[in-house]
Amino acid sequence: MAGHTVISLLTALCLFSGSSAFPFSKRQTLSTDDIQKQALANAYKVLDGTLADGMTRPSTCNKNTVSVRKEYGDLTKEEKLEYIRAVNCIRTQPSKLPAGKYPGAKTRYDDFVVVHMNMTPTVHSTANFMHWHRYYIWAYETALKTECGFKGAQPYWNWGKYTDLPASPIFDGSETSLGGNGDYVKHAGGLMGSPFPAGNGGGCVTKGPLGNLTVSLGPLMGTMDPALKIKANPSRDGYGDNTRCLRRDVNNNVVTTSLAPAYLAAHITSNSAIGTFQTTLQNDQGGKMAIHSSGHYSIWGDPGGDVYVSPGEPVFWLHHGQLDRHWWMWANYLSDQVKSRTSMYEGGTNWMNPSSAKGKPTDKQWLDVLAPTGQDGIPSNQLFSTTAGPFCYIYA
Repeated sequence: MAGHTVISLLTALCLFSGSSAFPFSKRQTLSTDDIQKQALANAYKVLDGTLADGMTRPSTCNKNTVSVRKEYGDLTKEEKLEYIRAVNCIRTQPSKLPAGKYPGAKTRYDDFVVVHMNMTPTVHSTANFMHWHRYYIWAYETALKTECGFKGAQPYWNWGKYTDLPASPIFDGSETSLGGNGDYVKHAGGLMGSPFPAGNGGGCVTKGPLGNLTVSLGPLMGTMDPALKIKANPSRDGYGDNTRCLRRDVNNNVVTTSLAPAYLAAHITSNSAIGTFQTTLQNDQGGKMAIHSSGHYSIWGDPGGDVYVSPGEPVFWLHHGQLDRHWWMWANYLSDQVKSRTSMYEGGTNWMNPSSAKGKPTDKQWLDVLAPTGQDGIPSNQLFSTTAGPFCYIYA
């Protein structure tokens, strides 16, 4: 996308934000813990055949073989260190993209950023927003396992768990964190179409095992204060080699509003159709920032605050793991609706075109060089369940 087009879209599109009414059609009575427990119990019933979700699953996926994804703070020290090792490993493996086509793609990790950049218009605010990202996170987890010998499962960040995010196990800068906040640099709020206050970071991440990382793709739709003088990409499409430090501005601006447990539970229990569920997840509601963008902007920084290159931020994978869990809970917590909700699919096919063709469950989803062998171009209807198609995992 040309640079001037990106700038013109910034205010309207923000990072995933819009406007629509939050459909609180029911009083919220369940907590997120209640919803998680019910969803997990029903997921196990699906696996043992006592509850049907309408999907066909291989015999190799059962209660004894299913992988269990855990919240990062619930991992043991050894599990955290193993995940950190695998993340550092994938960042040193060579790119599999065509040589010279994307100059900023130097590593296997960069491949994931490039594919997200390529796919952004078709995988945000579309019918396959949840489905493609589920597929994408799974491909990353698979790469960690097959290319770096990762022994665990992709962890997630429970948005509602930490009221002081910079002090959380994810960002506290300890040896088991995913790096600390960015060093403090005085700066103004964000460029996101509405005021967003600065946090206590903004500079380079220098603490923790993922400190002193560099990124090389983008920015393409950066949202940080221009006074920080983040280098522009040498190529208008953002694919040029633009090596610079990873920056963060981890903050608590929305952790007690858009990411509060009660609000998250209300979002799940107040939406009975996938269309409203996805729309209200991505669009601002009643003066609150959208849940999806709230997670991104709680990390913020460069490239975390850029819709195109946000996977360059290592915590992207925990954030989108939680996004997938949020959908998984919604689909599974009501036993009498598991079958109908699992197969729901609604929306267009291009974020930039409100009149784009409607998505079909048979539409193929693409990962290019990220896909495990023989697993590219999988139809959306094979991505409906975390224990069918190519998947075999649940959330604890």
